Amino acid sequence: MAFEFISAQLARQHELLRYRKRNTVQLDSQANNRIVIEGKSYLNFSSNDYLGLNGHQAINKAMQEGVDRFGASASASSLITGHHYAHQALENDICQWLNKPRCLLFSSGFAANLALLQTLGQSFQGKSAAEVEFYLDKLSHASMIEGAYHSEAKVKRFAHNNITQLTAQLAKSSNENKLIASEGVFSMDGDQAKVGELAKLATNNNAWLYLDDAHSIGVIGENGQGSNSLADIDITMATFGKALASSGAFIACNESLHDYLINFARHYIYSTAISPAVAMATRQSIAIAQQEQWRRDKIIELSNLFTDLLDKHIVLVPSQSSIHAIIVKKEEKALSVSQQLKEQGIWLSAIRPPTVAANSSRLRVTICANHNHQDIKRLAESLNKALN
Repeated sequence: MAFEFISAQLARQHELLRYRKRNTVQLDSQANNRIVIEGKSYLNFSSNDYLGLNGHQAINKAMQEGVDRFGASASASSLITGHHYAHQALENDICQWLNKPRCLLFSSGFAANLALLQTLGQSFQGKSAAEVEFYLDKLSHASMIEGAYHSEAKVKRFAHNNITQLTAQLAKSSNENKLIASEGVFSMDGDQAKVGELAKLATNNNAWLYLDDAHSIGVIGENGQGSNSLADIDITMATFGKALASSGAFIACNESLHDYLINFARHYIYSTAISPAVAMATRQSIAIAQQEQWRRDKIIELSNLFTDLLDKHIVLVPSQSSIHAIIVKKEEKALSVSQQLKEQGIWLSAIRPPTVAANSSRLRVTICANHNHQDIKRLAESLNKALN
C-alpha cells in the first residue's frame, strides 16, 4: 500500500505525546480575552494579540473601507496588477515608523523569512552561494532555519544569545558576504536578543544584521518599533498577525536589497499580494500601536504581577515581552497541566518538541493588554495549584 509511513508516523506521534490536532474557535471575544471551543468558554492565555487590538472598532472600520474601495482580494501578484495604493501607503508608513529606506510586503512571516534567506543564498550568473555565510542563533524560528538550510549558503549556528561564540565564528571567516540572523524576541522563550551587541558585531565584521521581529514589533520601544528602537538593524522582518492584529508580513531594508528581492525572490514574485483591505486595516493598527503607549505599559504591569503571584518554585524564563515560558520538561506534564487548566476554564497551550528542544516542553503564557488584574490572579492561582 502506498504511503504506509503516514500511519506509522502518526502512531509514533501519539506514542511520544506529540500528536497535534486543531481546535475550532466558535467565538472569539477580544474585549475580555475569552474564546469558545466546543461550546465551552475559556479565558485565553495563548493568543498573540499582544496589544489587544483584534476587533478594535477603528481597525474594523478601516478594513471595511478597504473592502468597499478595493474588494477583498488583490487579485494578482504584486508585479502584475496586485500592488495597490493601500499596499504602497502601508509600506511608506512602515518605512517612516522604523526609519528604513524601503519595505516589501509578504503573505506571511514564514514566506518572508524563506524569501530573504533563500534569495540571498542562491547561486546565479557565476556567483557561488558559497560566497555567502549565514550565522543563526540556535533558537531562531523554524522558518529562518528552513530558509537558511534550503539555500546554498554556508550556515553556522551559535548558542542562544552567545555573543562570545558568534564573535569567534566571525573571526574565522574571510567571506565578504555575512549575515547574522536572530529573533528580536524569541517566540518560545520571550527573552530578547542582545540587539545592541549584535548590531555592533555586525558593523565590526562588515556583516548585515537580520532580525525576525514578529514578537517584538508593537510591544518593544516607546512607539512600538521593536528592535529598531534599540539599534540600527540592517534588515527587519515582522508580521502583522500578532500585536498588529491583521495578517501578512514585511521586510524593511535598504534600496538595493528591496529591488533585489523584487527581481529574484520567488516567494514574492509568484504569490498573490495580500488583500489591500488588510493593508488598510494594518495602517490603522500601526497608528494605534504608535500612539497608545498604555497598551505596552499594561503588558509590563500585568507581567510583573504574574511573576509576583507565582509560587517561587515555579521558574519563568526571564522576559521583557508578552511571552512567559514555564519549562516543565516532559511532554506528559505539559499536557497534564494544560488539561487541568482547561478544566478550570483557562486555555493555555502545551508546547512540545519539535517546536522546542527535547526535554524542554513548556507552558507558553501570553499576557496581553486586554487582560486585567483578576485574569492574572486567576491564572497564577491555577498554575500554583497544578504545578504544586
